[in-house]
Amino acid sequence: MVLPRAARTQRRTRIQEEKEEQILEAALEVFATHGFRGSTIDQIADVAGMSKPNLLYYFRTKETMHRALIDRVLDTWLDPLREFDAEGNPASEIRSYIRRKLEMARDFPRESRLFANEVLQGAPHIEDELTGPLKALVDEKAEVIRSWARAGKIAKCDPYHLIFAIWSTTQHYADFDVQVKAVLGEAHSGEGRFEDAARFLEQLFIGGLAVAQEPSAT
Repeated sequence: MVLPRAARTQRRTRIQEEKEEQILEAALEVFATHGFRGSTIDQIADVAGMSKPNLLYYFRTKETMHRALIDRVLDTWLDPLREFDAEGNPASEIRSYIRRKLEMARDFPRESRLFANEVLQGAPHIEDELTGPLKALVDEKAEVIRSWARAGKIAKCDPYHLIFAIWSTTQHYADFDVQVKAVLGEAHSGEGRFEDAARFLEQLFIGGLAVAQEPSAT
C-alpha cells in the first residue's frame, strides 16, 4: 500500500490526517472526472483549496495520490467477494453479493469510474494487484462456486465468467447511471431503480443457476 509522505513521519497529527483526506477527496473528484492522464496536480490543489506546494508536502506526485485511491477502491470493491461463504446457501450468497455490489454502485460512483478508467488504460498502475491479490481471491471464490455445482446446489457453470457477469452488470449502474436514468425516464429513475435492478439480476443469475428438476414419473 502506498502511504502519503506525512504518513511516514514519526509524529503524524490529526491535522495531517485531515489534510491527507482533503487531498484524496479532491483527487478522487478530479481523477473520476478527467482520468489519470487528463488530471494535473494544479487541478487537484485547486479542488482541495490549498496551494500546490502545500499539497506536495503530503503527496509528492500525482501517481502517489492515484495509487492511494486505487488501493482503497480495490480493498472496498473486493470486500463483498471476500464474504462469499462456501458453507452458505448459494442463492443467499449470490443474492447478497449482487445487492452489495449494487449498493456500492449507488454509493461510490466516483470510485467506480476511477477504477474503470484505470482498467481501460490497460491498468498501468495496478497490474501487480490484478495478477496478484485479485486473481488469488477470484481463484478462491471460483472454487467455492465449483463446490456448489459439484454438490448439486447450482447448475454447472464457468465460475470466472459468472463473477465477471455480476461485476459488469452491477457496475453498469455506476459507470452508466446517466444513461440508465435517461432511458428509464422520470417515473422510474429514482432510488428505486437500484431495487428494481437487484430484483432483475437476482432473477437472472439465481434463476439461471437453478438445478433443473427431473420430470416426475407418471
